[in-house]
Amino acid sequence: MSVATGNKLGNFLRDRRLRLDPAALGFSGGRRRTPGLRREEVAQRANISPTWYTWLEQGRGGAPSADVLDRIAGGLMLTEPEREHLFMLGRGHPPEARYKPVDGVTPRLQRVLDALGESPAIVKTATWDVVAWNRAAAALLTDYARLPPRQRNILRLIFGNSRIKAVQEDWMGVARYVVGAFRADAARAGADKEIAELVEELSLASPEFEALWRGNDIAASGECVKRLCHPEVGSIALEFSAFAVDGRPDLGMIVYNPATPADAERIRSLIASRAA
Repeated sequence: MSVATGNKLGNFLRDRRLRLDPAALGFSGGRRRTPGLRREEVAQRANISPTWYTWLEQGRGGAPSADVLDRIAGGLMLTEPEREHLFMLGRGHPPEARYKPVDGVTPRLQRVLDALGESPAIVKTATWDVVAWNRAAAALLTDYARLPPRQRNILRLIFGNSRIKAVQEDWMGVARYVVGAFRADAARAGADKEIAELVEELSLASPEFEALWRGNDIAASGECVKRLCHPEVGSIALEFSAFAVDGRPDLGMIVYNPATPADAERIRSLIASRAA
């Protein structure tokens, strides 16, 4: 039976096991017939039976539980994409979402934001905390650097900041979309527990948020036009687009492209005034 059609789970486990350095993981080098860890060493690191692990590599014993796969993923030091692939091989579906807090972005991703020029762009987490932005976003939307991290949350800004509310030409439409998309993103990321405090806080502070949250509407991130009435440069139309960040399912990028050359010029003048 070929590798392509054979025991795919066992082949994957064996390949990753042989890539690990025994000495780096505290195991004696000694005389080894093959590189990498022995099966019993992986089992020890995963806190499962050596026999059970051996059966998995041999394609015996049936489908492993999610807990067993999680332990093996830890024992083999799998990356998140490798862990997802392990679940697809072992159980036929991805693992349940596990939310992880995010502190920031890579310098490379920040350079992508900075290269967008007069297009305001931000990167947000699944709980809609803004963790990166460019100069255009700071000038036109919010100067996030002047806010404490807790306040760099899109929902807190939409429902708790009177200035943000005032510049929206259709604030209720924006609020309805934000709540629906936020609900979908948090659920997809398995962050229900993480957003509980925020939902309670906003429900007490904003009757509009409470009503929208109780409505249970869901909105999909996509494309639309956002219109602002900025106190310094007047009306601005922005084409709103949401993108996934490659390799980072916990992050999303939002880009606001000026709808017309005149809108782009207004944003450029605003950026220049902030830099002066």
